[in-house]
Amino acid sequence: MNKNNLPDNQSNFLLYTGNDGDVNVEVFLKDETIWLTQKAIGDLFGKERSVITKHLKNIFASGELEEKSNVQKIMHFNHSDKPIKFYNLDAIISVGYRVNSYQATQFHIWATKTLKEYIIKGSVLDDERLKQGNQVFGRDYFDKISTNSTQIHTLQKLRDALLPKLMSGEVRVKLEQHEAGI
Repeated sequence: MNKNNLPDNQSNFLLYTGNDGDVNVEVFLKDETIWLTQKAIGDLFGKERSVITKHLKNIFASGELEEKSNVQKIMHFNHSDKPIKFYNLDAIISVGYRVNSYQATQFHIWATKTLKEYIIKGSVLDDERLKQGNQVFGRDYFDKISTNSTQIHTLQKLRDALLPKLMSGEVRVKLEQHEAGI
């Protein structure tokens, strides 16, 4: 998102609808993250814009996030005469942990579940979205993950077949000597 410019492509917007269908938020996608206005963050978490403003001010004042790298201004957005501030995913998540509402509680539950899965498994995947081939961020992650998984499985089979033979001496490894005399 270029400062003081309109978004490059209006197709970079999508509409987020909550599980209950009660939350509808226009989300701007750019640079592999999402961007929301204060009003949209308020809609997402069921809070007034003034509450979101207070939390964002505290987030930046405390040093939790740096305002410069998490906020972008867009001139003439939705026919506004003054620049509109957009906040990236890091800022949205930080606000989500600070607000207290039903929607924020749902966010806390989801975030805790996601973090727990990451700690236990070492990664987290949104399997259904990946299977759909959603390329919102410009990559087909499902194909890449599938290819990586196949390669890992093949390497594990080779290791399991060759390591015992190597350890028993049945297979010898011949190291080539380099011209440098190693």
